[in-house]
Amino acid sequence: MKPGAQHTSISRFVTALPVRGRYDFTTDEVIAATGASRAAVGAALRRLRRDGLVAMPFRGFHVVVPPEYRRLGCLPPAQFVPHLAARLGLSYYVGLLSAAELLGAAHQRPQAFQVVVEHNRPTLTCGEVRVEFVARRNAAEIPFLELNTPRGTVRISSPEGTAFDLVGYAHRCGGLDNVATVLRELAERLRARELARAARLSPTPWAQRLGLLLDTMGADALTGPLAAHVARVAREYVPLDAGGLEPVRSRSQRWKLEINHEVEHES
Repeated sequence: MKPGAQHTSISRFVTALPVRGRYDFTTDEVIAATGASRAAVGAALRRLRRDGLVAMPFRGFHVVVPPEYRRLGCLPPAQFVPHLAARLGLSYYVGLLSAAELLGAAHQRPQAFQVVVEHNRPTLTCGEVRVEFVARRNAAEIPFLELNTPRGTVRISSPEGTAFDLVGYAHRCGGLDNVATVLRELAERLRARELARAARLSPTPWAQRLGLLLDTMGADALTGPLAAHVARVAREYVPLDAGGLEPVRSRSQRWKLEINHEVEHES
């Protein structure tokens, strides 16, 4: 097949995908469908990327970019991350600030789309999209919800799972003050018993810090079962701000916390 005919065949394969409801594909799929060589497919896909018709979030994994997302230079991450995770065999969920945003609780849009997986992975960049991976060993056990997107569904951590991740990875969420601001908006979605259940899947200090933050913002009606959990399992006092350099000002007996940071949240 001549180079021009090969490019036409590859372009037809790619542009026909959305008609079938698909917006992602692999290099190997194109090779198998068109019979073109890997070099020819690579050259054709580079041309399609140059024209803004296709993007490549991950080596060998491509997405068709509809006209409404050409300025973004990629599909929105919620629309391709589930398919990429399936391709790579990853247990995942959208978490931290990105989950909070999808739950209607983000104070401002996070700079990167945060995805929790079981092992460390490098950040992905696709056009203006950044996908930041956060490693959590038991990611597959964390309760999640499924939200609909224009390209299928995406998993996000439950409100309670999101609350624990915000506290546990506060350094990746703008610090404790920003976490407290987001928790204030998330609190109406939280359930007391589910918080206690989620605590069993998280390190004890996360429960201690989360409990105090919720109490501080006047959401103490949610913290009874969580406090009972902490009373059973907490063996020592831990600092409220794990990376803080401020001196300890007081102690919380209820949460076994050394208060080394005065939490300030935006109302």
